[in-house]
Amino acid sequence: MPETGFPWPIETIRLDNGLRVVVSEDRTAPVVAVNLWYDVGSRHEPAGQTGFAHLFEHLMFEGSVNVAKTEHMRLVQGSGGSLNATTNPDRTNYFETMPSEHLELALWLEADRMGGLVPALTQETLDNQREVVKNERRQRYDNVPYGDAWLRLLPMLYPPGHPYHHATIGSMADLDAAELATFQAFHSTYYAPNNAVLTVVGDVGAAEVFALAEKYFGGLAPRPDIPAAPPTDLGPVTGGPVRETVSGDVPAPRIYQAHRTYPFGTDGYDAVTVLALVLGGGRGSRLYRRLADGARLAQPDNIGAYGVDLRYAPAPLIVTATARAGVTAADLEAGLAEVLDGFADEPVTEEELDRAKALLTTGWWRQLATVDGRADLLSRYAVQFGDPARAADRLPGWLSVDADRVAEAAGRMLRPEDRVTLTYLPEREVKS
Repeated sequence: MPETGFPWPIETIRLDNGLRVVVSEDRTAPVVAVNLWYDVGSRHEPAGQTGFAHLFEHLMFEGSVNVAKTEHMRLVQGSGGSLNATTNPDRTNYFETMPSEHLELALWLEADRMGGLVPALTQETLDNQREVVKNERRQRYDNVPYGDAWLRLLPMLYPPGHPYHHATIGSMADLDAAELATFQAFHSTYYAPNNAVLTVVGDVGAAEVFALAEKYFGGLAPRPDIPAAPPTDLGPVTGGPVRETVSGDVPAPRIYQAHRTYPFGTDGYDAVTVLALVLGGGRGSRLYRRLADGARLAQPDNIGAYGVDLRYAPAPLIVTATARAGVTAADLEAGLAEVLDGFADEPVTEEELDRAKALLTTGWWRQLATVDGRADLLSRYAVQFGDPARAADRLPGWLSVDADRVAEAAGRMLRPEDRVTLTYLPEREVKS
């Protein structure tokens, strides 16, 4: 296996009900990671049902047919394991890391809530978790300086009706308006074995996992009519600059600038990933050197650039900076524009390229160093690309990017006429 490949075995099967099972054996330590990716995220939510996928991230821990409320968490942690779940626009994942002797428990728990959540879902549980989500929104988005930036950027980047137009937290009005039966129907539609990938990585052989998957998941009925996600046809061109200025209780002016680029997993997005690190990946990046160390326009701890790895439409490249004391938003924006537009006259150097690739290589192997990181990666490539082994393509893809491809990506993607700019101003500056 090449150094940049996937140096662990990968074996897969598909059960008769459509569940894909991926196993990667690693006997290094007596632990296993169990990872379930459901092909449902906020991009699948019909109008009037925003926030449903994220709410189910909570509801899936609130009991199922054979598991009492909060029992899932107690059983995993009581067996020496850890667990969590996340939701994004493209998927929802649930995962446990367990001592390998308790693998069967983890699989039984996941199967029970895949097939047995709806009969156990009560109005009381639904109402309780709706309030939990509302509190989460207040704590993470509404009551935090700059906390609603992502909620604002998405509708600026993607037009109404586009699957990426709204954030996973969704609309509280939609969550309040929906009845219990609507949530039950959502789960029955998307939480089906033929809409999921089960990945197990660690101290276990493939044959054992396949047998246990058949034992616990094999009897679950598939869903024959899972609706396709809405179309995501969209190019990088926004049709003109898009701007929004927000005044609020923030300590200093902050600017977010974003561009639509390419979908995650494409050659173009590989170049954008390298470009993001050249722009804003730490102290050696252009933004840091020019705006933090040089012109001293930006706070050194609040400057950067990153891509958001969305798979099914042009993913955004986001640049952000917070002004130093005494620096205006206008001066900070001019400094950002000078760096972004400067790629036309200042090509990427080999030193910048080598540094970006070193950061990507380190991050890649850091994820693969853990069984849970490896399991999540394999689930992702099974769901989004149809083949978990394609995970081995990602690092070579990044490392193949040369200076010309970075320059081309910058020229095509960082155009001022397609720039989305979100500016935060302290209320005191607006009043003055």
